[in-house]
Amino acid sequence: MQNNVGEVMVYSVGWLYWALLSAVFAALTAIFAKVGIQGVDSDLATLIRTAIIIVVLSAFVAYTGKWANPFELSPKTWLFLGLSGLATGASWVCYFRALKIGDASKVAPVDKLSLVLVALFAFTFLGERPSLREWSGIAMVAGGVLLLAFKR
Repeated sequence: MQNNVGEVMVYSVGWLYWALLSAVFAALTAIFAKVGIQGVDSDLATLIRTAIIIVVLSAFVAYTGKWANPFELSPKTWLFLGLSGLATGASWVCYFRALKIGDASKVAPVDKLSLVLVALFAFTFLGERPSLREWSGIAMVAGGVLLLAFKR
């Protein structure tokens, strides 16, 4: 039983490890992109970035043995992964255009307003119910975004 408790504890904070890594890579994305898009159309830069992601993820999935027949997925899975892909592509196009004309230190915080929107959408569409403490944190993030985006 002791192992199960330990395993549950590791699993319950395991998401935090990956989320922190995601934040680090997202920060590097903004810096690398800002330097990389100089003298390049932002849409072309997004296409190049996407092509690199496809190659790297294909190699990763093949190397780790995680390949499965995508045609065996349910129509619902295809629909929502497709919608997610379209939203991701639109986000990237908008993000690169914003980086092209704005400061990374202003663009990235506004992009992270997505955290607030995720909380609102999860509440509305997924039935998630953040606590008062969590809503307070979400409100602080929103306030921080406004402070960073509109600094004088």
